[in-house]
Amino acid sequence: MTGFFDYPKAAAFGRVLPKNKIYEHTGAGAALKDLFITQVDQVVWKFKLAPETINLAATRSVSEIQIFSVSLRRPELDLDVLRAIDRAIPFPLIFELTWSGKRKAVAAFKRPSEADSTKWVVSEYFESGWDEEAGPRQPLPVSLNLGALYEQMFSALMPEQAAPDEDIQTRVARVEAIRAKTREVERIKVRLDREKQFNRRVAINAELRVAKQHLAELQQDKLAKADGRRPAASE
Repeated sequence: MTGFFDYPKAAAFGRVLPKNKIYEHTGAGAALKDLFITQVDQVVWKFKLAPETINLAATRSVSEIQIFSVSLRRPELDLDVLRAIDRAIPFPLIFELTWSGKRKAVAAFKRPSEADSTKWVVSEYFESGWDEEAGPRQPLPVSLNLGALYEQMFSALMPEQAAPDEDIQTRVARVEAIRAKTREVERIKVRLDREKQFNRRVAINAELRVAKQHLAELQQDKLAKADGRRPAASE
């Protein structure tokens, strides 16, 4: 799956979202406004997936799913732009980025906070690769309600295979933990490359070995869960 779906005509919304409205809802500072100006051409609210548009029941966490088209001025987009839109719109969002005849699907997993239902918890972003903008789209997954539909749509952007009976929140958290540990390993490598003192290099090397081991354990746990097995350390 690629993250691009063939949305029903009844769900079409087609409304341009003015950048100044996003600024108003997020309290955007000069730096964020500059990102929108230099990187974004236009934001269009393309589709609204709701009970009245696609005949699926809402759930507590997903009452609607919004599809936003973001046309870019350049192939790179700072994710702070998408975070700003996610903060401004209190529904799960799927973004379709377009640039120079190409397209890419991007989304963060979004759910109401358990501590405060008026606030949203937003994960890291997951994305497809660039594809031809005019390429084929897949039918919407068959689902019983909007919550299940959102999970299936979002899962299309996740590279890691789901483990048996693993819910979407656990799966997202697992991938985020691997990403965070990978970034930590890379940061330690940079420190090691810059360090000249022998004693400090020994200490950083030891720190790097521990971080790499933790990363390997996370990756092994991922593979074991995907195969339906228990991690080796627990066997």
